Amino acid sequence: MQKKKILIVEDEDAIAELVEFNLRKSGFECVRVDSAEKALELFEGGEHFDLILLDLMLTGMDGTDFCKMYRARGDFEQIPIIMLTARGEDSDIVSGFDYGADDYITKPFSPRVLIARIRARLRSNTQDSESKISVHGISLDSEFHEAKIGKKNLDLTSNEFSILELFMRNTGKVYSRDAIIRNLHGEGYPVTDRAVDVLIVNLRKKLGAKADLIETIRGVGYRMARSDA
Repeated sequence: MQKKKILIVEDEDAIAELVEFNLRKSGFECVRVDSAEKALELFEGGEHFDLILLDLMLTGMDGTDFCKMYRARGDFEQIPIIMLTARGEDSDIVSGFDYGADDYITKPFSPRVLIARIRARLRSNTQDSESKISVHGISLDSEFHEAKIGKKNLDLTSNEFSILELFMRNTGKVYSRDAIIRNLHGEGYPVTDRAVDVLIVNLRKKLGAKADLIETIRGVGYRMARSDA
């Protein structure tokens, strides 16, 4: 099996070396750069990666600006982004998800936890269980990580895609914010309610005229309207 290739964007050498050492020891291939600008150059040159580990506080373009620019580029393959940062305030975490990050790990971190989170995100991104589904005029193919309304491709982040798939496979079922996070990341994952709400808001925006299909159940959570409604 081909090794998964991780791009490490980190300008502190000691942290970058620690991350690279543990990733290689765990069977991953790695490329290290110390700026967001260099990371963009790699993607513009056609380099392929399976996941990005992105420091938030970089010299030059910071991590949030990189994330926002990367997600806006329709010519870039959209892969999971895990932010690594010393900033652990709720507002920072919400901003990270709002700009398109899929996960957020605060420094200092356990290398074992980092590896576990990377593996979980890669599994989530590549699962192809009964790949195709179509509901309410929205079609989804989990094998190729594609979602469309009619012939229009939806430019979804990994988390947005996973939430849409969860709702489409279980129309009418109400999911609390905690249940949504468990389905995305597993048990014991610390994410604020506000971060989940941001993901839902962004997903609705991208669904356009079909945004109302994702219903808010006050005091409970969210669901997609029943497919036989």
